[in-house]
Amino acid sequence: MTYCLGMLLKDGLVMIADTRTNAGVDNISSYRKLHILEQSSERTIVACTAGNLSVTQAAFAMLREGLEEDEDSDGPRFVSDMPNMHRVAGLVGEALQLAREEIVEGAGEDTQYSFTASMLLGGRIADRPLRLFHIYKEGNFISCQPDRPFMQIGETKYGKPILDRALQYDTPLDDAVKTGLVSFDSTMRSNLSVGRPLDVMVMPTDPDAPVITRRIDETDEYFNMLSSKWATALAEARAAIPMPPFMSERETVDAES
Repeated sequence: MTYCLGMLLKDGLVMIADTRTNAGVDNISSYRKLHILEQSSERTIVACTAGNLSVTQAAFAMLREGLEEDEDSDGPRFVSDMPNMHRVAGLVGEALQLAREEIVEGAGEDTQYSFTASMLLGGRIADRPLRLFHIYKEGNFISCQPDRPFMQIGETKYGKPILDRALQYDTPLDDAVKTGLVSFDSTMRSNLSVGRPLDVMVMPTDPDAPVITRRIDETDEYFNMLSSKWATALAEARAAIPMPPFMSERETVDAES
């Protein structure tokens, strides 16, 4: 299991992915889930992956070698040839679908393994707006919109409540990164199959601003402080909320009876 998060905000794009892989309680290891597909002065394209590693690795191999030409191309199709992010998402989705079909066919119908995989794809080409897509196992995809400025794949349920309550399209970029890390801390508290190191990429809306990348490991002082302060803040907030009034009514009823 893994957890990946993408946030597309007014001020920029944030993508975070954990690195834990779990093939059973006795086989837990780390593998990078945030991949830079292309990075130059004009193009930055990043993908986060969740699901079966053999499928996502095969899809990336296909993208590196180029997908078969179609009626609109003169040869193999590469990410670097795509003129916009929507076309990139279509190419990546096609590679994911082909990789999954190829591996399922090779494994046969009696296999006990799941070959489900999905991706978050984000980035920018030239001076066009930042984009973020959720690519499903079938190869189709949807784009992130301002009324719901985040997308998740993998182990999503534990980190979603904080995002629903605290993240809006106009949330400042540094606050969004903090909120995203709280979402990961909440997930790791509830599911041991998600864990550090975390890979973080921040791409500001301003094309002249630098792209920030960071790996957060077990010794990262900021994340450890964030985790401690979040736990304390939750305990203090719970204590500050008045007790349920019906509990005192229950005590009165018990005394009368």
